[in-house]
Amino acid sequence: MPEYRERLWPTPWIYLTSLLLIPASILVLAPVSVPAGIVTGVLMYAAVAGSLSFTAPVIEVADRMFRAGRAEIPLEYTGIAIPALDEAARTERGTGLDARAFLVIRGWIRDVVRVPITDAADPAPYWLVSSRHPNELAAAINGSRRPRVEEEQA
Repeated sequence: MPEYRERLWPTPWIYLTSLLLIPASILVLAPVSVPAGIVTGVLMYAAVAGSLSFTAPVIEVADRMFRAGRAEIPLEYTGIAIPALDEAARTERGTGLDARAFLVIRGWIRDVVRVPITDAADPAPYWLVSSRHPNELAAAINGSRRPRVEEEQA
């Protein structure tokens, strides 16, 4: 059972602004055929909305693993996760970003969590992950790193 799970869905305004594909395609195809413009616009919108929805990554902490999109790492190879909000998140995504970092960030989500990687064989110094609930994600990562009671007694 996941200790934390979040899907990075696009915000509603992205779907609304994508609707502008319909009148744009009507304008482009109006000299040829208005019905063709309408059909093309609807199909283009469906393709964009579908791709945004189906490619939304999942952020998950479960089974002593941290998953971000298609990547995963055992929590034993992670350091202390640090949530970054507002201006700190902007700095993390901008001037404070290390080019070697592994990124799962989405422009429509403001806050991020920085997860240091302690595995010497991993070329990424840290993972930077977007989250709508950065404090909860960091707490799940940091809390899951503690040894379980059963392991301590063994």
